[in-house]
Amino acid sequence: MTLQIATDRVPLSLDENGTARVGGSRVPLDTVVFAFRHGATAEQIAEQYPSLRLSDIYSVIGYYLNHQDEIDKYLSVRAAQASEVRAEIEARNSDLGSIRERLTRRSKLGK
Repeated sequence: MTLQIATDRVPLSLDENGTARVGGSRVPLDTVVFAFRHGATAEQIAEQYPSLRLSDIYSVIGYYLNHQDEIDKYLSVRAAQASEVRAEIEARNSDLGSIRERLTRRSKLGK
């Protein structure tokens, strides 16, 4: 019997926002790569994210290792987008803080 070598599809898909998700789950590629870069094994990642299949995690890690430059660029863009969103949220919250301070002062003046 001869071994038939099949090419498996990488278990990644892009959602409507362009976020790469693993194995049909809601877990983003960023999460798996971050855990792997910080020393987590595929088994440890599977324990933390039970919606992921162990075989999908191994496939994604292999894909990452074979396409590291491309994925690192994708992750860099995602990190920059996250920083922009965080800055917007902080700016909005600082406005809320000043409104709170004014209301607090007004309530103290009225007493």
